[in-house]
Amino acid sequence: MKNKSRWLVSSFAALSLVAVSGCVTDPNTGQRKVSRTAIGGAGGVLAGALLGGLIGGKTGRIVGAGIGGVAGAAVGYQMDKQIKELKEQTAGSGIDVTPTDNGSAILVNLPDGVTFDVGSATLKPEFRATLDQIAQSMNQYPNSLIDVYGHTDSTGSDAYNQTLSENRARTVANYLASKGVAAARIRSQGFGETTPIASNDTPEGRAKNRRVEIKIVPVTQEDVAAAKSGGQ
Repeated sequence: MKNKSRWLVSSFAALSLVAVSGCVTDPNTGQRKVSRTAIGGAGGVLAGALLGGLIGGKTGRIVGAGIGGVAGAAVGYQMDKQIKELKEQTAGSGIDVTPTDNGSAILVNLPDGVTFDVGSATLKPEFRATLDQIAQSMNQYPNSLIDVYGHTDSTGSDAYNQTLSENRARTVANYLASKGVAAARIRSQGFGETTPIASNDTPEGRAKNRRVEIKIVPVTQEDVAAAKSGGQ
């Protein structure tokens, strides 16, 4: 009952986002379509959308990271280009790359079994080359802020799952920083078992819920100007 009630609450919250989600541009075809994140089809709809924005807020992080920002008119094009390149670089790895937050950010979903062994917060050696490609993309497109989210299924205690999710998110964040991504751009947070994207009543659902997500949020020149002037 515990798992089922959590799934029902999360599903209702995800579905309620559809009405306000709008459309995004497919990075491969250039066509407009309903965002998969908006209908709950991609990981992180709850962490990305319900939390609203970025860990710790946007303004202070922009100033601290010393980001120059992208011209507003170029943001959409740059996002589409980065999504396309990330998909090509991670093809066959099991990683999913999609628009999120109504097309204003990029979500990279690192699923269970790809990044960590069960119960471990140590990166699998064979995954490091793929994460290197993701770090390279972040260095190639430096005008963005990065959130790393850790999630677990509902197996085990709440405290254990929370700690595991935090450790996994921190491991990925630290690895990105070790590959040259400015640490000031990155924040990490664990959500334990609180944001499932599937039912915890089945092995398949639990596997989907065990994931690490990387959200890449482009910063515009307007964002930078507002941050420096003390705006939001």
